[in-house]
Amino acid sequence: MAGMMPLGATDVLLIAGTSLVCTAVVSSLGLLALRATRRATVLVQLLVLASVAALSMTLSVLAISLEMYISPHDLSVLVWVIGISLLFSLVAAWVVARLMRRRLSRLAAAVRSVGEGDVVAADQQGMREFTELSAELADVSARLHDARSELEQLDSARRRFFAWISHDLRTPLTAVRALSEAIEDGASSHPERYAGEVRAQVETMSRMVDDLFELSKLTSGAVQLRTEQVELLDIVSDAVADVRAATEAHDVRIVQRGVEGHVLWADPHQLGRIIVNLLTNAIRHAPAGSEVLITATEIDGERLVLGILDHGSGVAVEDLDRMFEVGWREDPARAAGPADPVASGAGLGLAIARGLARAHGGDVYAERTGDGFRMNVLMPVDGAAD
Repeated sequence: MAGMMPLGATDVLLIAGTSLVCTAVVSSLGLLALRATRRATVLVQLLVLASVAALSMTLSVLAISLEMYISPHDLSVLVWVIGISLLFSLVAAWVVARLMRRRLSRLAAAVRSVGEGDVVAADQQGMREFTELSAELADVSARLHDARSELEQLDSARRRFFAWISHDLRTPLTAVRALSEAIEDGASSHPERYAGEVRAQVETMSRMVDDLFELSKLTSGAVQLRTEQVELLDIVSDAVADVRAATEAHDVRIVQRGVEGHVLWADPHQLGRIIVNLLTNAIRHAPAGSEVLITATEIDGERLVLGILDHGSGVAVEDLDRMFEVGWREDPARAAGPADPVASGAGLGLAIARGLARAHGGDVYAERTGDGFRMNVLMPVDGAAD
C-alpha cells in the first residue's frame, strides 16, 4: 500500500468514462430485457436485475483492465476472479429470488383464502415488508369475516322479519275476509254485530303499520323529538290507562312505587310510547293474578331509571340483548297468550322502545332478578342529549 501510485486526473476521467459507458450499455440491455419479460415471474425479473448489476461491474472492470495494459497472466487471473464472483452472485440472486417467490406464493394463497371467506394468520417469517403485509392481510381477513357474519345475521333477521310480518298481517286479513264473506252470504241476520269484530282486526293492522312506520323513522334517523319538562307520574298514569284493556284480559294488576315526584325533559308522546310498549310486553308474560310493578329511581341526579317488573319466567340470559332486535320472537317460556288489545303482534315493540329511548340519549335494557323479569328505561333527567 505504501508504494501505491496516486491516480492522475486523466486516469480518473478515463476510469469514470469507461465505467459510465459500460454501465449505460448493460443498463440499456437490462431495460430491454425487463420490458421483454414484463409478464414473466418475479423470479425472472429479479435475476435480470441482479445480472445487470453484476455484468455492469464485470464489464467495467475488464474494460479498465484492458486499458491499463496489464499482463496476460494478470488479466487471466482477473477474468477468473470476476467470472467466479459473477457466477456465485447470480446463484445468490437466484436463491433470494426463489425465497421471495415462495413468500409471494404464500401471500397469494392467503389472499385466495380471504376471498373464500377464511380468516388467515399472519406470517411472521421473512423480510420486514412481507411480514407487515401479511399482518395487514390477517387483520383485513378478520374484519371481513366479522362483517360477513354480521351481514349474514342481518339478512337472516330480515328474512325472518318479513316472514313474521306476512304471517301477522295475514291473520287479521283472514278474519276480515271471513267476516265480510259471512255478511255477503247472509250467514247472520244481524250483520251489524260483525262491525265491532271487523274494527278490532282493522285496528290490529293499523297498529302494525304504525309500528313499521315508527321503526323506519328510527332506523333512518328521522325521528324528531319535541321535548319539554314532564311529570313522570303523568306519563306513567296515561300509559297505564292505555293498557287497561290488556290488564283486564290477562288478569294482571299494575302497581306503582316511587314514581311520583320525578321531573325530566322528554317528548311526552314518545316517552309514553316507550312505557306502553314495555308494559304490554310485561302484561303479556306476567302470570294471571300477578302484579306488574313500576318503579323509578334517580342516579346521581342526572339519570333516571324506570323499572317495569313482571313475575314471569323471563328470557334466557343470552337473549337479554337479542330480544330488542327487530322481529325477535320470545322463547317458548315467554310465549304470548291471548291477543293483546294494544299490541301489534309484529315483534317491533321492544325494538321501537329502545330506539326511542336512545333518541332521547338514554337506553332500554333487560335483567333477570330474584323477583322476576325487569325491563329498565334509562333516561337523562335534564335532556342534555337533545
